[in-house]
Amino acid sequence: MESLWPRPRLVVSACLGFAAVRYSGELIPDKVVAALREFADFVPVCPEVEIGLGVPRPTVRLVRGDDGPRMVQPKTGEDLTERMNAFSQGFLEGLGPVEGFILKNRSPTCALKDAKVYARADEGGVVARGPGLFAQAVESAFPLLPKEDEGRLSSARIRAHFFTRVFALARLRRVESLGELRAFHARYKLLLLAYNQAGARALGRLLAEAEGKPYPEVRRAYEDGFLKATRLPFRLGPMADALLHAFGYFKKVLTPKEKAHFLELLGAFREERVPLEAPLALLQSWALRHGVPYLEAQSLFEPYPKPLQSLASS
Repeated sequence: MESLWPRPRLVVSACLGFAAVRYSGELIPDKVVAALREFADFVPVCPEVEIGLGVPRPTVRLVRGDDGPRMVQPKTGEDLTERMNAFSQGFLEGLGPVEGFILKNRSPTCALKDAKVYARADEGGVVARGPGLFAQAVESAFPLLPKEDEGRLSSARIRAHFFTRVFALARLRRVESLGELRAFHARYKLLLLAYNQAGARALGRLLAEAEGKPYPEVRRAYEDGFLKATRLPFRLGPMADALLHAFGYFKKVLTPKEKAHFLELLGAFREERVPLEAPLALLQSWALRHGVPYLEAQSLFEPYPKPLQSLASS
């Protein structure tokens, strides 16, 4: 499979292994970010430091407001909302192409979903949870791009989904012609079927009708469709159907016992008694043994660099 992967460019909270910029002056080692350094390029950022807050610094918190949460520093009473929003907008507008974001969870700036929102700045309980101000701007500017916090990336399933999307996007953005785009789609066909069959078919139609259209327009439409089709992790049923589709290439060359073994393994996968790697490894070995180049090239077998697949499961 792939020996030299295109390197995705990822925005990351700087405190996750890059700089001691937490409010407490801590640096937080993160094994996922550390493992990715060999394969990805990072843009570290600490929004709180970027708007002039020191290290260490008094904590900031989100406080319920009439037009949405405000970011306030209780010790000083200062409302930092406008400064944070201005920095976020300027940073994201000047960022250039990126393939994804890894942000600090529970942060009033970087949390994607779980920042605490308080009733008042000085006291009062938590009244809601939601995105931090910087993360909110990220979602507005890049609604389709992969985004995760470091807490969720401790889940093997979520991590695999994130890796699959950012490395696919890095590869897609290096495609330079309609012919190359069609080759990309052929390579990702089984993976797309496993994620979203309707989305896979729509992308196929897009390419079938692309002749004569401006290539940049087609590629942008394909990228949007690809990201929408892979927005959610695969479900067991569609993945099993994709594996069965691949199995069809071997019906004339396998023995009855081999066929029965695979179908039993596939049933165990559907029932979550064996991991996806078991039927995938069997299919890949048959593709190599029987010389099926179309299957050998499928990204379903290696959707991101193999060393990243060895990260310990949650």
